[in-house]
Amino acid sequence: MNVTRAVLPVMRKQRSGHVVSISSMAGLVGQEFCSAYAASKFGVEGWMESIRFEIEPFGIRTTIVEPGFFRTELLEEASTIWAELSIDDYAERTAQTKPAWQATSGQQSNDPAKLAKALVTLVDSGQPPLRWVAGADLRTAEQKARDLLAQIEAHRDLSASLTHDDAMPANA
Repeated sequence: MNVTRAVLPVMRKQRSGHVVSISSMAGLVGQEFCSAYAASKFGVEGWMESIRFEIEPFGIRTTIVEPGFFRTELLEEASTIWAELSIDDYAERTAQTKPAWQATSGQQSNDPAKLAKALVTLVDSGQPPLRWVAGADLRTAEQKARDLLAQIEAHRDLSASLTHDDAMPANA
């Protein structure tokens, strides 16, 4: 956010620019034992989605990159901090989850060098998207979209019934 705030005055003055933020698949889909990480990524998603309305009139585009699992140092022992277990109720699941994450390190299917090249191609395309789900593990994002639509449909009538009686009908 600080880097974006620092460059926006220049971009507004030149009436052009492109802000690219790196989020994560965790910015779309929460996971067990990743709540703080996911919260930070959900925050990036909301901020970027909202700021675009403020800066697009100045010719500034935004893209949120939502990478899946890429073979980076994220899960390597030197860059991973495991919180001290303080709630016994989580001990069994933590004992199962930690080795599973550790086994994933170095086995992620996506190549970060290819991501970098693809991102340059996307930014130079002339029509970069607001969101780019990056990586071969697209099914997670697709499932989230299907789940959200199903949840809307399952409760459509109840949701639509919540307007004031004197309000104009909304597009339900």
